[in-house]
Amino acid sequence: MKAETTASGASIAESPDPRVGVRDELRLMRSMLIGIFILMTAAALYFARAFFMPVILAFLLALTLTPIVRFLRKRGIPEVVSATLLVLLSIFIFVSAGYLLSGPVINLVNNSYSIGQQLTERLAPFKRPLEMMADVSRQLGALTETAQEPGVQRVAVAPSGILSTAASNILGAGTSITIVFVLSLFLLASGTLFYEKIVQSFTSLSQKKRALRVVYDVEREISHYLLTVTLINAGLGTVIGLGLWGLGMPNPLVWGAAAALLNFLPYVGALITLLLVTVIALISFDSISYALLAPSFVLLCDIIEGQFVTPVMVGRRLEINAVAIFIAIAFWSWLWGFIGALMAVPLLVVIKVFCDHFDGLSHVGNFLAAQQAIVVEDEPAENNHKAA
Repeated sequence: MKAETTASGASIAESPDPRVGVRDELRLMRSMLIGIFILMTAAALYFARAFFMPVILAFLLALTLTPIVRFLRKRGIPEVVSATLLVLLSIFIFVSAGYLLSGPVINLVNNSYSIGQQLTERLAPFKRPLEMMADVSRQLGALTETAQEPGVQRVAVAPSGILSTAASNILGAGTSITIVFVLSLFLLASGTLFYEKIVQSFTSLSQKKRALRVVYDVEREISHYLLTVTLINAGLGTVIGLGLWGLGMPNPLVWGAAAALLNFLPYVGALITLLLVTVIALISFDSISYALLAPSFVLLCDIIEGQFVTPVMVGRRLEINAVAIFIAIAFWSWLWGFIGALMAVPLLVVIKVFCDHFDGLSHVGNFLAAQQAIVVEDEPAENNHKAA
């Protein structure tokens, strides 16, 4: 049916196509379903964190050790043997680190109050106004306590069930750690089982080839990134620990381990390490100028690692923009605490690599990527003449 025209030749607008409205409604329903799915996933991860946390940690550990298993397999060592040796080595490193660091860390926690007092006394010349405000607050607190009515007794309620709570927490942590290592052992020892199952779920040969190529690419990039970053952080912690030991810092092993562990948190981890080392250095050395050498050395190591070592060894393609990193750290720390914060960036890289291999999710991977230089082409000369 042709559109009617007026006397001047202008066509009269046809009635709107009902299919356009249906498509808009379907698009809206799809967006709502995606939002509901995201909210339900976040709720499941929060309330079932006792299950999801060790499982995801096991997958990350398996991906980290996969390049080593693949390298040993090419040398004729079966996956079961190499996976068992690597998991046992990981358990040995974990137990040894916990044993060596437990004593100094407990001492630091027990002496935290005295450390705070020493730091306040050391920085008294620089924080005199704050110290006066603190004195006024303490005096007001003392007046409030003395102004209580006579005969009124203050009752302190001791928390009940401390031993049972601590025992249950220790048991839960031990169970989670066991799940992590055992599940990672099975994942590493399974070899190509998961790839075979993925290929068998498709019918056509072209789909099987594409699925296998995508799975291999994603697994290779993620495992390379995790292993490389782990080695870089271990090297950073070793250098910082040796440097602080040379400067005479107390407990250099603790600060080296803290630097290696916290460096999984970009920006935030380096800042926390720098602040902790600065506090301990200020109360450990008599000269403030000499005390500042320790944080200066840590800052120099972080700059070299962040600006030169990691970009060269990891590559620019897997860089994540700072906004996405901070949002991920805030979200996973709210979801799973400190362990979730440590897992935030590796999981973000996993999501980015996965999205880069699918056209429908490429915009998500582009959003997570670091900012790149945008080349603006010059306009044609004829457009410039028209503008003139």
